[in-house]
Amino acid sequence: MSKITVIGVGYVGLVTAACMADLGHTVVAMDSDSSKVHALRRGEVPFYEPGLAELIGAQGDRLTFTSDPVQAYRHGESIFICVDTPPTYSGDADLSRIWRVIDALPPEDGDRVLITKSTVPVGTGAAIRTELAQRGLAHIRYCSNPEFLREGTAISDFRFPDRIVIGADDPATLDRVEKLYAGLECPHVVKTDVPSAEMIKYASNAFLATKISFINEIANVCEATGADVRTVAHGMGLDQRIGPHFLRAGIGYGGSCFPKDVAALKQLAGNSGYHFQLLNSVIEVNELQKRRVIGKLKRQLGEELRGRRIALLGLAFKPNTDDMREAASIVLASRLLAEGAEVVAYDPIATENARSILPAVTYATSAMRALECADALVLVTEWPEFVELDWPTVFRTMRHALVIDGRNVLPGAELVEMGFAYEGIGTQLPERGITG
Repeated sequence: MSKITVIGVGYVGLVTAACMADLGHTVVAMDSDSSKVHALRRGEVPFYEPGLAELIGAQGDRLTFTSDPVQAYRHGESIFICVDTPPTYSGDADLSRIWRVIDALPPEDGDRVLITKSTVPVGTGAAIRTELAQRGLAHIRYCSNPEFLREGTAISDFRFPDRIVIGADDPATLDRVEKLYAGLECPHVVKTDVPSAEMIKYASNAFLATKISFINEIANVCEATGADVRTVAHGMGLDQRIGPHFLRAGIGYGGSCFPKDVAALKQLAGNSGYHFQLLNSVIEVNELQKRRVIGKLKRQLGEELRGRRIALLGLAFKPNTDDMREAASIVLASRLLAEGAEVVAYDPIATENARSILPAVTYATSAMRALECADALVLVTEWPEFVELDWPTVFRTMRHALVIDGRNVLPGAELVEMGFAYEGIGTQLPERGITG
């Protein structure tokens, strides 16, 4: 087993540290934010991820936390860089945290490997190796090892990956990093050069985002032509060349990865002299999709939304996370407030994170509280508890029984039978009119 240092205890870093310790490695996780470190030492995880707190608590002495870079770097034979690379105003990835990690490397001899898990533009690895050589640290091996963790299922994704991508310039480094994952059930280990490994991450996320925007465009056409996007997506997905995944129409993608990675790849292409026109469309479709709910509400309630009470169920960008980054709820709530509507929202996990982003929203303590005297219910995040609501009670609770299903997961036909007016995304059901 190896001695591993993980730099950064954000989402990727903390999951990586806990899972590597679970594989039997001795891990020191370092973060410059001492308050995070102290909280983790007390057993407090700074974000919600199912099973992560329990996994960290089970590691004992194999996983420790520090804010001391000297301790962290001294420990690690393998050093994982897991810091954020958020977008800048120009659309480029902000690599300042990456470079702070590189600048802090001590001038020590020793056989170490520096492993970048952070999502970085193609060419970053080459720039890091140049910097290491200029500082007399050319003996440090370098590897690109992008992560493919999904929020809400990160531990399972780590333990049962569909592929592990390792990019390095020499076979010895490739083999060394591969051994760190010994014990995992993984059907494919992709060993390649550093630029290709860096591009695999960007290309993967951009392609998945493209599938989402494509099916949302198909859903919009379905609404205009009388087709049902759920049936269309099912028929498409049976083609093995297409597959069923990421073909569920909705109100757009969000989160920490897709928006920034699509934008960064588009910017990378532009900086290289290539106009990536397809990604421009992917981004535009996604932004417009978040706003189409407003049109559905106006069609049902009238053009004037001022004074209407709109209940948003779900705030996080997806279930099983409290992550509000690029969530559709932010755009939707902001647009409704701008229209003069009263917005009341409920999310099982993400409410506290939402308060600072959307202070003008009223936050309910339960879904049923949010629906009291509401003119419309908008399903934003497909938490299972929303699918399982007591719909007869919901009908009696709301002022107007209007449901906008932003994720196409509610029993639309049954709701219409109960007397609700129902609209999904690209679906075709008989509608009851809203009056008053």
